[in-house]
Amino acid sequence: MQPLIDSFGRQIENLRISITDRCNFRCRYCMPEEMMQWVPRDEILTYEEVERLARLFVRLGIRDIRITGGEPTVRKDLPYLISRLHMIDDLESLSITTNGFRLKALAKPLAEAGLTRINVSLDSLVPEHFAYITRRNALNAVMEGLEELEEYPAISPIKLNCVGIRGFTEREVVAFAELARRKPYVVRFIEFMPLDADGIWREENVLTGREILDMINEAMPVPLVPIPTDPASTSRVYRFADGNGEVGFINPVSEPFCATCNRIRLTAEGMLRTCLFSVRETDLRLPLRDGATDEELEHIIRAAIWQKELKHRINEGEFFQRANRTMSQIGG
Repeated sequence: MQPLIDSFGRQIENLRISITDRCNFRCRYCMPEEMMQWVPRDEILTYEEVERLARLFVRLGIRDIRITGGEPTVRKDLPYLISRLHMIDDLESLSITTNGFRLKALAKPLAEAGLTRINVSLDSLVPEHFAYITRRNALNAVMEGLEELEEYPAISPIKLNCVGIRGFTEREVVAFAELARRKPYVVRFIEFMPLDADGIWREENVLTGREILDMINEAMPVPLVPIPTDPASTSRVYRFADGNGEVGFINPVSEPFCATCNRIRLTAEGMLRTCLFSVRETDLRLPLRDGATDEELEHIIRAAIWQKELKHRINEGEFFQRANRTMSQIGG
């Protein structure tokens, strides 16, 4: 089977599938506090439709699938979907991105279903700061969920994603680094991107990965040592010489990695997006429900991927166009 290649020669191997646009948090960089317009339930892909598309994408060369939202754990029977996807031949990695609120109850069933990796969004280790950024008083539940995850080593690594926002994140950088030194977690700092619902993002709000790295090296008694990563990886990864975990930096604003991007996204209602900042989408739900064959769907997918954007243009002033959706609507 011919691999999925875009017009710039990038081979697409990573697919992120959103299964809901709903969430039990209201993070300030992602969603408004209220008045969200949810996608009608009958427009959301069923698990059977998700599985069919996932199987097709894997036959076309996708090797890594991540289930996202909104918040994927708010959708009923998530472990069932994971168990179905786990059985797909040639799928090498199956993960979810979650806010962690329901992990204490779901860690065991997700591990038993075949989940191999997990990303947990965690922007603060201080209850008051956590409540401010998420608009929910739920830090204890998330930390209990992480402790429960450690009981299931088949799900590894456990990655913690912290959005770097100037004026907010600096005060906890060292605490997160100490957590990575003490625990078997990969703490990843992700630069604040213009995907917020309120449209208040400004480049001066971005706390860059380089700044955070310098803060850690200045404060910690042991310097961070770089770890070699795959060229298509979004993250620059480091380890403490005497630590258990790792620290990563995802720098899409200050150090774009578009040239090696191998990722595409499928929204909860079946729209294929070839870039996080796309202003166009390709509808897969309509042909799927109209009875399209796998060959017909493949033709649609290949045509969309051939038009994958060269880069996101965040740093190009008037040439930059905001994505036509927020992060929660696209899928993290």
